[in-house]
Amino acid sequence: MHAPDALAELRTAPPDADRDAFSDFVTSHGDAALWREGGPEHLTASCFVLSPDLSNVLLCLHRKGRFWVQFGGHLEHGDVSLADAARREAREESGVPDLDLATPRIVDLDRHDLHGGFACAAHWDVGFVAIARPDVVTSVSDESDDVRWFPVDALPASLPPGFVDRLDGVRTGSRAQS
Repeated sequence: MHAPDALAELRTAPPDADRDAFSDFVTSHGDAALWREGGPEHLTASCFVLSPDLSNVLLCLHRKGRFWVQFGGHLEHGDVSLADAARREAREESGVPDLDLATPRIVDLDRHDLHGGFACAAHWDVGFVAIARPDVVTSVSDESDDVRWFPVDALPASLPPGFVDRLDGVRTGSRAQS
């Protein structure tokens, strides 16, 4: 994957200031914007896993951050797209081997600064969505301490800043696509 590929995918995100900022970041940093070794700020890919009726979300307890969050992480050189990276991360971290994205369209963009146990300064996270039944068998990866379903109206207290608003936006966008 190269910067022009990421820019093409970013065009699938809803048109707003976030999409413009992400596109500007990739344009100004080129391929370095895609990789952890490219600098302290770079793109990441994530996947919000929702139940078919969108009333539950599958989250992992992030080992470093000590918060519940959607699945995701750094791009790897074998990833052919941002969507591919999000799917890979969701499968690895949820333990659901056949998990697939509901759509290749980007449903969430979030740049967040990192503190504490993180080597990176900021992630420019590109979010996708997958649908799974709440009775699907999950497992915990070595990057997490737990994987669990939560009703969207009874989320755990330990969430990253802005997560609830992001989840609401993902759910609203998922309803519009159904």
